[in-house]
Amino acid sequence: MARIIGAIASSHTPTIGFALDAGKQNDPAWAPIFKAYEPVQRWLEDKKPDVMLVVYNDHVTSFFFNHYSAFALGIGKQYEVADEGGGPRQLPPVNGHTGLEHHIGRSLVADEFDMSFFQDKPLDHGFFSPLSMLWPHEKEWPGTVVPLQVGVLQFPAPSARRCYKLGQALRRAIESYPEDLKVVIVATGGLSHQVHGERCGFNNTPWDQQFLDLFESDPEAILAMTHADLARLGGLESAEVVMWMIMRGAMSSRMNCLHRQYYLPSMTGIAVALYENLANTDPALAARANEQHRAHILQQVAGIEELPGTYPFTLDVSARTYRVNKYLHQLVDPAFRERFLSNPEATYEEAGLNETERQMISQRDWRAMIRYGVIFFLLEKLGAVVGVSNLHIYAAMRGESLDDFRKTRNAPGALYSVAGNKPGTAEWNKEGGSGEQGRK
Repeated sequence: MARIIGAIASSHTPTIGFALDAGKQNDPAWAPIFKAYEPVQRWLEDKKPDVMLVVYNDHVTSFFFNHYSAFALGIGKQYEVADEGGGPRQLPPVNGHTGLEHHIGRSLVADEFDMSFFQDKPLDHGFFSPLSMLWPHEKEWPGTVVPLQVGVLQFPAPSARRCYKLGQALRRAIESYPEDLKVVIVATGGLSHQVHGERCGFNNTPWDQQFLDLFESDPEAILAMTHADLARLGGLESAEVVMWMIMRGAMSSRMNCLHRQYYLPSMTGIAVALYENLANTDPALAARANEQHRAHILQQVAGIEELPGTYPFTLDVSARTYRVNKYLHQLVDPAFRERFLSNPEATYEEAGLNETERQMISQRDWRAMIRYGVIFFLLEKLGAVVGVSNLHIYAAMRGESLDDFRKTRNAPGALYSVAGNKPGTAEWNKEGGSGEQGRK
């Protein structure tokens, strides 16, 4: 089974990435940052974890307020470095561990956490600033990651206690994953700092040290604190340390601090700490608990595979067919619709669709697309663009003619589509129009 071999706490200020990229290792003002990471780097080199689960927050780079979630789990194959205004840092993309990502996602939802899931989003300094200090990365990274983005910029934000409970659920998820993996939990976020308003530049080193003490030995004291408490003691932006409580919840109640360093060079209290569990777990009891948890994860979909002609759109399917679903989603853009209708092959080439995907779309093979993993609600958009009603698609998926399918409906004369712009112009919706378009 997968196991958590340790945990790392690290600030994620862009200061860290800047110092690394600028080669400031020997500069007296920056050298303490590099020294603080050296013991952690040696530990990682010795332990060689397979996966780092990195808890971070995006800084209005890839996540914006048109859809802002409390907890968003990455489920993709790879993550690029985000451009935050002056071009992305020269770091290689890092691979996600899709098997563990999807298992964690299923597990957290089964434990009643309302998760969001993301793919194809670059990650900003909240993620890559600490990661670039922890792992060597000249050409590629030595392991894979699971990114967990926490929405702490817009209130209401998750409380410290809710984050701690999520960490406990993460531990259940990771330890119930059947593959033998070594996992490290990385909690990111600065200690005392405020970067806005007249209080900008606020720091509180005594509180930072107290927080680190409580975090290790008495986390319950932090769980009782509100965001206002954390802001008063450490500055408003320091309230992002609730993310550390996710890591603390994933660890056992007793843990050993192998390394801890603190430095305040400018705006943010920078801390680096390394922890190992002190829990003694009975292997037989753990195996039984993990088996029970895997059954718990699958409870909601148990038996669904016995329903003929039914294809659930799971996290696995979403990741596997992301390319073709992303392609079809562009049909909501009028400019893309025009290009698709005038020269579909050119749009296929731009999207990198494989031959199977191109043929299914060109031939309007609705049933094949569903079986392949295209979600239905993109098929109805494709139908609207090419002039095919929803009922044509339904009939094709059942292998029936439109007339035969309509006989199974309570209102057999009804045809409709999601086309919003003059749907009456579609051939199927004209009096005497053909009823066989889009049959496959």
